[in-house]
Amino acid sequence: MHQTIHDEKLYVELWVSLASLLRSYTAAHGLNGNRQATVELGEQKIVVRHAEKWLTLERSSAQVAWTRENGSRGTLELTEQGRLRAASPQGAASSEEDLDMAAEAWARELMQEPAR
Repeated sequence: MHQTIHDEKLYVELWVSLASLLRSYTAAHGLNGNRQATVELGEQKIVVRHAEKWLTLERSSAQVAWTRENGSRGTLELTEQGRLRAASPQGAASSEEDLDMAAEAWARELMQEPAR
């Protein structure tokens, strides 16, 4: 598939939006416990950290690879509609999620207080 410059600019804008959403949602989830996460944004990488938990997202055009502190990992794809599409086995239906919903779910998980 041939990527145009327009497509790449769109993916960069979506990438910056995703980092912004992660900042907002981690801040919102940290309000009650006065907890704060750090969100680092680079052209190809976003790193979110809170205590021992972290999430790394690495982008190559529309492809996004994610890794968590527990070793879990996966691949997603940015869509032109501003969504993240999960990679699915060949022939299986792929699932899509809005960027804000994905960011909120990641933030909720990262900001969760450890069980006592």
